[in-house]
Amino acid sequence: MLNYIHWNINPEILPDILPVRWYGVLFMLGFVFGYYILERVFKAENKPTAWLDSLSLYVGAGTILGARLGHCLFYEPEYYLGHPLEILKIWEGGLASHGAAVGILLAHWLFARKIKDISFLWITDRMVIVVALAAVCIRTGNLMNSEIVGAPTDLPWGFVFERLGENFPRHPTQIYEALAYLLIFGFLYHQYWKKGAGEKPGRLFGYFLVLVFGFRFFVEYIKDVQVDFEKSMALNMGQWLSIPLVLLGIVLILRSSKAASGTS
Repeated sequence: MLNYIHWNINPEILPDILPVRWYGVLFMLGFVFGYYILERVFKAENKPTAWLDSLSLYVGAGTILGARLGHCLFYEPEYYLGHPLEILKIWEGGLASHGAAVGILLAHWLFARKIKDISFLWITDRMVIVVALAAVCIRTGNLMNSEIVGAPTDLPWGFVFERLGENFPRHPTQIYEALAYLLIFGFLYHQYWKKGAGEKPGRLFGYFLVLVFGFRFFVEYIKDVQVDFEKSMALNMGQWLSIPLVLLGIVLILRSSKAASGTS
């Protein structure tokens, strides 16, 4: 039996030598892995890889801008609306996955308007496969930063986050989420390559929304609040933002099933 895990990893890979943080490296690895997986998808479907290069730029910008604005507007609107220049200080931390989701979808929509030969759902159904994998990298980066921690626990695998100045164990929710997103990535990857889900518009996107944000809803019960105002809420901000995305996912799955049965 584990006697708790004392976690005191330095967020910098080579402290005092090269100020490169684990989070930044893992964030970029998510994009790199995603690019190579999507490159295989584009080649299999005879789509120009030049489109992928352009799409990667759209999604990269959408991810960073959406995640930053999501944190500022969803979690600390009063402060950031009163200090708008602080929004630009991304290096100080503060990114929200729900905001990233909105930013990525907007990037897909803009790209689909530019490239008339593919639709918004065609792009999104394939992109969510690698977004799930990128989420694994991001949550691992959160663990290296000792951030987005879980609630206190007495379970034997609890983590004592010493860099937070604490001496009691918490749920390692970063690991819970990373493992869940890895399984979701495997499921979506299998559905695309083995089950032909990519031929049913909205199916993979729907699966992604239900699985990722459904899990996010429930894991929030064992996570520490990110901002103080959430302490008085029956459901925290992450849960409220997850509900409409799960509902949208259900609608997409049902629509794709109805469309498939109608053409069979």
